[in-house]
Amino acid sequence: MIPHEREMVKRLQGKPFTLLGINSDQDRSALQRVQKSENITWPSIWGGPPSNNAIARRWNIRGWPSVIVIDKQGVIRYRDVRDVGVLEQIVDNLIKEVPASAASEPSSRPSK
Repeated sequence: MIPHEREMVKRLQGKPFTLLGINSDQDRSALQRVQKSENITWPSIWGGPPSNNAIARRWNIRGWPSVIVIDKQGVIRYRDVRDVGVLEQIVDNLIKEVPASAASEPSSRPSK
């Protein structure tokens, strides 16, 4: 999904959109190698190895890649969106829901 993610980040630059990657490689250095080799410019954090990934446990992630779409209010709107065309439409529709005056405000953090 990395090429598609890269395109989304580029296409939606300046819009109320943030892509955040959560990585589950065995160690943090593997994430750093992938970030460099794949030119990942968006935030991507290491949550721990698959057997002990605290972020994956908290968000009930069962497989990778997993896509969770969260709106500006921090509400999970979609889970496990696998089709890139569907994902594009979902994101475009959510961006249209954001009032123009709120589009430049920082995004809310997801609720716990």
